[in-house]
This record gives sequence, C-alpha cells and structure tokens, in this order.
Amino acid sequence: MKINIIKGTSLLITVIIVTLMTGFYYLKQQAEKPLQLAEPKLLSIQKGQFSNSILRQLEQQTLVKNTLGLKVILKLMPELAKVKTGTYELLPGMNGIDVFRLIASGKEKQFAITLIEGLRWRDWREQLVKDPHITLSENFDENIARLMHDLPGNSLEGWLLPDTYHFVAGTTAFTVVKRAYQAMQGELQTLWQARQHNLPYISAYEALIMASIIEKETARADERERIAGVFVNRLRLNMRLQTDPTVIYGIGDTFDGDIRRKDLRTATPYNTYVIGGLTPTPIAMPSRLAIFAALNPLPTEELYFVSKGDGSHHFSDTLQEHNRAVREYQLNRKSVNK
Repeated sequence: MKINIIKGTSLLITVIIVTLMTGFYYLKQQAEKPLQLAEPKLLSIQKGQFSNSILRQLEQQTLVKNTLGLKVILKLMPELAKVKTGTYELLPGMNGIDVFRLIASGKEKQFAITLIEGLRWRDWREQLVKDPHITLSENFDENIARLMHDLPGNSLEGWLLPDTYHFVAGTTAFTVVKRAYQAMQGELQTLWQARQHNLPYISAYEALIMASIIEKETARADERERIAGVFVNRLRLNMRLQTDPTVIYGIGDTFDGDIRRKDLRTATPYNTYVIGGLTPTPIAMPSRLAIFAALNPLPTEELYFVSKGDGSHHFSDTLQEHNRAVREYQLNRKSVNK
C-alpha cells in the first residue's frame, strides 16, 4: 500500500515537473519570438514608465502578440525590468527579451546632424530647429545671446566647427551649438599654435575670418592654401582683398544671385572692394582645412585669381595677366551665354 502511495506521489510530482517545464518552455518560446517588425522602429520610454506599461505599449503597437511569456521572464530576470528613460531603436530579428535587455542597458538610439562648412549661422539655426529629434528650449535665444555677448562682433558666425554631431533624442539645440562652439575653440587654438611665422594676423580670430573667406572662395582642397597665399600677399601690401563672397554677405537677404557694379561700390562693413583689410566678422562657418590654409598659406608671388567657371581658378602675379584671364574666363563666357 505504502509503495503504491509513494509510486503515485512520485508520478504526480513527475507530471507536475514535466507540466511546469513544458509550460515554461512554451512561455520562453513566446518571449523569444521575433518582434513583428519589417524595418527599424523607435520606441520611446517616458519617465515613470515601468515594465508593465512597456509590455502594453509593445502589444498596442502589435509588435508582440502575447506578453505572458515576457511577464514570466521579467519575474525570473528582474534586472531586465529596470528600464531606463530614452528613445531606443528596435531592429528586425529582435525579440521581446532583447527589447528589455536594450532598455535596461540605457543604450539609446544615436541620432546625427551634419553641420556643413560654408553655411552661415542662420542656416545652421534653421537646420537645428527643423531636426525632429532636437528640442528647442524656451531659453534658446537667451542662451545664444549670452554666448555671443563676449565674442568679437557679438556674432556666432564662424565660431561653430562644421562636423557631424551625435546626440540622443530630446537633446537641446543649445547643447549641440555649445559642442560645436567648444570644438571650434579647441581646433582654432591648436592650429593657431602651429601657424606659420610672420602672418599678417593680430589674433586667431582674424585667422578665423580669413578662413571663412577662403571657405567661400573655393571648394577645392588643392586651391585653399594657394588662395590663402594670394590674400596674405594682398594684406601685406595693404591691397584690398576684393573678394565677392564678402560683398554677398554684406548685401544680406536682398541678394538675388547677381553681383552688380553698384554692389561693388556700395559701402558696407563687408565690402572688401571698398574697405581695407579683413571683414569685421567671419562670413561663414569655416572647415578645419580652411583654417589650416589661412594659417599655412602657400608661399607665392600671386596677387590675383579669377574663376574659370568649372570650380577652379586661374592665378596671376600681375594685374595685366589677371585682366587677360578675366577676359578669357569671364567676359568671353558671358558673351557666349547671351
């Protein structure tokens, strides 16, 4: 009798264990099922959210059909339930366990914004404002004004380093601006310390102004230092720079794409056909290469250059040679296009 009871109890225990193991295996399979996801998707976890609300979120977005398996796994692995606020990227092939492992790690999706050289502060500001993952705080303009207050010319023009900046969702626009500003500060000081001797700049800021002009004059890497050499020669001889991009910057929003004779004669702080020396501020955001060129100009006797119309320039030592080049590359092309 006792033997039968023991056998029956053992059988019952075995059945219970097998049932539990089968049930657990089934629930584990459910939890490990890939998300119903054909392409990457963002999942935002708000402050105060817990694992249960995230499970509902996954269910509502039809990413997971049955959350029971995940609930069991989260009970058995409580470290996965320690979720962190942020925006996370879910990828095809991930399962529910992977999702909670990602959220518990705090490894948020990294977004990127590329701030391009040659553009102006107002262009960059517009780009920052339009980025859907960057937050424009109420005190943005106040913070910018405070930053500009101690800068030469009270302007951010030229002071932000063109680069690709990575950030998490919700990063403020001012945070990105501050990073770009600090990056430019470091880059400018490093290059200034390694500059050529006897350059006609009284400060690193003047080199920054020159770099912005070079940036706007050419996009060709093989011409930057040569153009810098021309401008440095003109400064040393007290010649006006006579560079069109400065005139365009001085015209401002009314510029319609054409520079006329009256524009070259109109006095503005940025018209280098009228003023001597450099402009009062940079005219764009210069790249590292443009700053390097400004501080390491090519030794040359050249004083002039003119666009060939293909992105490159013809360089000349004398005004006579320059005038011939203007006739060849500018005047003749205009007559052909008429």
